[in-house]
Amino acid sequence: QVQLVESGGGLVQAGGSLRLACATSGMVFAIKPMGWYRQAPGKQRELVASIRNGGRTNYADSVKGRFTISRDNAKNTVYLQMNSLKPEDTAVYYCNAPSALRDYWGQGTQVTVSS
Repeated sequence: QVQLVESGGGLVQAGGSLRLACATSGMVFAIKPMGWYRQAPGKQRELVASIRNGGRTNYADSVKGRFTISRDNAKNTVYLQMNSLKPEDTAVYYCNAPSALRDYWGQGTQVTVSS
C-alpha cells in the first residue's frame, strides 16, 4: 500500500523560508519520479516542481530560483525547500507519485505566507 505523508507546512512571513518533506512507503522510491503540486483557494492544482529518479528537476516559472526540490533515496523522502516566499505562494502543497496505473497523493500540508 503506497503512502505519502507531507510535513513542514506552516505560517511564515513574506521573504521567509519553509522546507516541506514527503515521506513515502509501499513503493520502490528510488526509481520513481516525484512531484510537488499546490492548490490555492478557488484555483486549480498546479505543478510546482518535479524530480526524476536520476535527479533531473523541473520547476514552474513562478518558483524558479526560489524553490528547490530534492530527494533522499535512503530515506524514501522528497523535499521542497522554499525560500523568498511570497503571499501568492499560499496554498495547500501536495506530494505526488505518478505511475502507469494511477497517481498517488499525500494528504497535503498548508503553507500560508503573510504580507
